[in-house]
Amino acid sequence: MPAVLRFSLTALLLSLAPPLAAQELKLMDTSTVSPELLDDMYGTWVVSDANGAKRCEVTLKKDPTIGGNEIEIAQDCAKTFPVMGDITAWRLYEGWTIGFADATRKLRIKFFTPDEGYVAEPEVDGIARIVKK
Repeated sequence: MPAVLRFSLTALLLSLAPPLAAQELKLMDTSTVSPELLDDMYGTWVVSDANGAKRCEVTLKKDPTIGGNEIEIAQDCAKTFPVMGDITAWRLYEGWTIGFADATRKLRIKFFTPDEGYVAEPEVDGIARIVKK
């Protein structure tokens, strides 16, 4: 098969595959995860816009609650990012994707790792990243 045709076929197949962020999310079975790795997820994180000018802190907790695990959100966070006023829980999905859910258990923001950092998908109210503090 000529190289040009092979490249075109590969490009076509890649364009038809859903991006990693768009694939169906499945909750992580945390009972199969090393406790040390899992413990690293808990604690204070910083939610920010793309350039880091807007920021707020959240604490991802281990304790279960309706819709996932408890999340503590800095008091002024909803002023910076209004959607954060609706967030009541966080979840961990396969692939170490972090999800923020509202009181109706609806996933509002997910943060996935296309590389070394977490990126928001979709960007809501300007939220672009989450970084462990």
